[in-house]
Amino acid sequence: MDSFAWMAWTWPTAAFFAALALTLGTMTWLAAAYPEVERVGILRIPTTRGDRLFISLILAAVIHLAWIALVGAEPLTTLPVGEGMEVSSLWVATLISLVTAVVVFRTV
Repeated sequence: MDSFAWMAWTWPTAAFFAALALTLGTMTWLAAAYPEVERVGILRIPTTRGDRLFISLILAAVIHLAWIALVGAEPLTTLPVGEGMEVSSLWVATLISLVTAVVVFRTV
């Protein structure tokens, strides 16, 4: 991970950007393989898969920022791995964001 030291990256940050790149690649493949059709959901505006992904990403950012403001990022527990790996409470916000994304993709 020394090659990333100039950027002060951590493994979670690198994993986030890798997952984002994988998501964008998957969405690109889906757009080529299965052309998008706009649909009208509960927002009463026509949206495509890309629109719903954008809405989901913005909601995830808002959920995480609100979680940090209201709850904080304190560790929930420490796993007995190595010197003790802490599990952040942000994982709860991540699960909420994933559920929200599923709801957005199904209803918006």
